[in-house]
Amino acid sequence: MEPLPDIASLIAIYNQINAYGRANGMELLVTAPGDVRYTMSIREEHLSSPGTCHGGVVAGLMDAALGAAALSLAFTAGELVSTVEFKINYLHPVRLHDHLVAHGTVEHSGKTLVVSSALITCPTRDNLVVARGLGTFNRYPATKRDFHDLLFPPA
Repeated sequence: MEPLPDIASLIAIYNQINAYGRANGMELLVTAPGDVRYTMSIREEHLSSPGTCHGGVVAGLMDAALGAAALSLAFTAGELVSTVEFKINYLHPVRLHDHLVAHGTVEHSGKTLVVSSALITCPTRDNLVVARGLGTFNRYPATKRDFHDLLFPPA
């Protein structure tokens, strides 16, 4: 098997193909394999009622943080992940112009599954915890999908 690119290169590839994250103004920072921060600010198009963010936007950020934590660890073994399930607890409403920080961490990494947890906080509101989540992800070889040319570009 060819040697994998370094983690920074893998994350750059992920950011390049992650149209969902770009469309929603999400920014990913990998602090270590299995530990990530995902940030975004709530815009008009994220609202479901005057001044209040749609829960699906918060769920999208949660899934991204949980998945990126699992993915950043799986990358180190030449693997990708897909969401099996995740749960979210909404603790406080999110409002227009709130800046959100999702901190995702791998809790368990097994042969076929990865479990991660995340908190979404709002620094613009004294680091209020607005949501908690837990997710399970399936691990599979990166070569199983059409990622080979992205991971190993032709010379």
